[in-house]
Amino acid sequence: MNPSEIKQALAGCEFFEGLGDGDLEQIMPLCWPRDFQAGQYVFEQGNLGEHLHLIVDGQVVLERSVNLGVRKGTVTIEDLGQGRVLGSWSTLLGQRHLLMSSARCQRPTRLLVMRGADLRNLMLSDKEFGFNIMEKFCFLLKDRIQAAYGALEKL
Repeated sequence: MNPSEIKQALAGCEFFEGLGDGDLEQIMPLCWPRDFQAGQYVFEQGNLGEHLHLIVDGQVVLERSVNLGVRKGTVTIEDLGQGRVLGSWSTLLGQRHLLMSSARCQRPTRLLVMRGADLRNLMLSDKEFGFNIMEKFCFLLKDRIQAAYGALEKL
């Protein structure tokens, strides 16, 4: 992807929507594209995570394996498409963490990937930018928690 395509993908992402050109241009060098085939995992539950993933094109399902004694299986937390984000704890915590779900591509998918720690450093260097991103994280996490509870109710 060329820089113009990366900037366009960031601007069209729910998470970075509304940021100015200057903010997007600070984020652009942190990103690199990564392509996945249908059925391929972006990440798997229980592995260590340290990246933020933005869906440029394609479809990714967030799912969690559960073991409730007599009932075992996988529940779908959320089905995510273009402009959506996955993986965020490393940005908030500034460290790698155990992934609480898996992300599996439903069809060929292109992502923009960045290290959460790199975005965190950018947030710390510009407090206003950092606050804006933190606020977006709060809404993202609220939505994910609600989706996870909704998935659990289906068990």
